[in-house]
Amino acid sequence: MLPKSRADLKPNTADFERLPLVKPTGFREYDARWLFPEEINLMGLNAVGLGMAKLFTERGVPRRIVVGHDYRWYSGAVKQALMTGLLAGGCEVHDIGLALSPMAYYAQFALDVEGVAMVTASHNDNGWTGIKMGLSRPLTFGPEEMGRLKEIVLSGDYETRVGGRYIFVPDMADRYFAMLTDRPKLKRRLKVVAACGNGTAGEFAPRVLEAVGCEVVPLDANLDHSFPRYNPNPEDLKMLHAIADAVREHKADVGLGFDGDGDRCGVVDNTGDEIFADKVGVMLARDISGLHKDARFVADVKSTGLFLTDPVLNANGAKTTFWKTGHSYIKRFSFETKALVGFEKSGHFFFNPPLGRGYDDGLVAALAVCDMLDRNPTKSMADLKNELPKTWQSPTMSPHCGDEVKYGVVDKIVAHFKQLADKGETVAGQKVRELITVNGVRVVLEDGTWGLIRASSNKPELVVVVESPTSEANMRAIFDALDKELQTHPEVGAYNQKI
Repeated sequence: MLPKSRADLKPNTADFERLPLVKPTGFREYDARWLFPEEINLMGLNAVGLGMAKLFTERGVPRRIVVGHDYRWYSGAVKQALMTGLLAGGCEVHDIGLALSPMAYYAQFALDVEGVAMVTASHNDNGWTGIKMGLSRPLTFGPEEMGRLKEIVLSGDYETRVGGRYIFVPDMADRYFAMLTDRPKLKRRLKVVAACGNGTAGEFAPRVLEAVGCEVVPLDANLDHSFPRYNPNPEDLKMLHAIADAVREHKADVGLGFDGDGDRCGVVDNTGDEIFADKVGVMLARDISGLHKDARFVADVKSTGLFLTDPVLNANGAKTTFWKTGHSYIKRFSFETKALVGFEKSGHFFFNPPLGRGYDDGLVAALAVCDMLDRNPTKSMADLKNELPKTWQSPTMSPHCGDEVKYGVVDKIVAHFKQLADKGETVAGQKVRELITVNGVRVVLEDGTWGLIRASSNKPELVVVVESPTSEANMRAIFDALDKELQTHPEVGAYNQKI
């Protein structure tokens, strides 16, 4: 039996080569991320595989699992070590090779397999690895599953079983490509910058967009796991500026940027201006709700208030519910409530039937953007963006707050604003219209101005976002009110940036 995992092993020692190293902090709310090999070694990945097999057994789920890996120099080795543990735990492992995360999710459906373990660090810097896991398609692990997996692995409570089986699937990339492109071609000849940051999406995104009728300008689409220009992260300013420059140089209709594992898509309009993902979500919701009467959407609590106030969405009978930030939360809530689409401000979009299978796929989102432009042949991406009501919105601000104390601080802040609202007192000179407390607190004022404070899911930080549909002054006023309350908590440190 594999020994109990430890967190104190050091590379270049004998124990590191024969014992499992698993740092506990690698188990996040809805996936796992470690520095490799400083925080997890190959034996530690064996332990995680064994732990997953035990969890499947506990849940009464057949131990059948799709496994793939992203394009980093060590991802293949990480996957092999993980599969060793899965096989030792009695799993039937379907190895799809190099893959995007959504390709692995699609493989669950295509192969009729319950589980998934996608080896990826997404957009993280080189040196990071991780696993996105699920045992009930199209969902991925949430805090309860991650917490139990952590208990099993750290306690060494594994179970080896006979019957493990390895199946290599050589054609899943072709099947995924065929699934995405089995549709009518675009009527409008769109020129599209497809930016991949030298990550895994470079193998897929340009070909898919070309196949549906786009003229594609590839940008950093050659695979290079050193990420020579910037990390493949469509929220990163370096990547966005590169996309904007390419859009202007080539006079493209739109720029589409894909993250390292292809489950997110960032958008730059034809003038070279970035469109925040939540505003892209409103644009898509407008388009989709025009085709599907009384459409239901979900958005995370960091997203723009236009999901509730936009006149086009309201005229179309669309309804949006705000829910917890985090791709696992939005995916699950969208699925359970049968929402047509779930939108997360980070760029994870979840298209449910009949538009998709419920998982986040940056290529599906990119095709939805192209379809929206195709249905508006006389309008540019900038035109569609400019038709949205104007709002004044901050970037995501992240003051430091330790992992051990951040949730307690947020609880106190929620109680503070509840007390103000109950007493009818004002915030930033206005009465409180609503408090949304599914994830921290979103304070909504009379004129629709709002401010959010929540704990970061995976960093020792709080998350602060503010927006006003009426004026920049009101946006700044609610930020000042939230910041004043934050300053009463000594556990809260410096911001990464302020408005």
